[in-house]
Amino acid sequence: MAEIVNLNRARKDRAKTEATSQAKANRVLHGLTKDQRDAARAERERLSRLLDQTRRED
Repeated sequence: MAEIVNLNRARKDRAKTEATSQAKANRVLHGLTKDQRDAARAERERLSRLLDQTRRED
């Protein structure tokens, strides 16, 4: 005889595992340390200043 499965519990378990995998993917994409964020911001500012310095007046 087959095992009885609560369909509501199975649906909730599946949603939980999908949410966990999505959270893991988001941590990889957006999970930068403060030092990395500061370094990226400093690099953007440096490039912006460099661009402004090389801009010609019309």
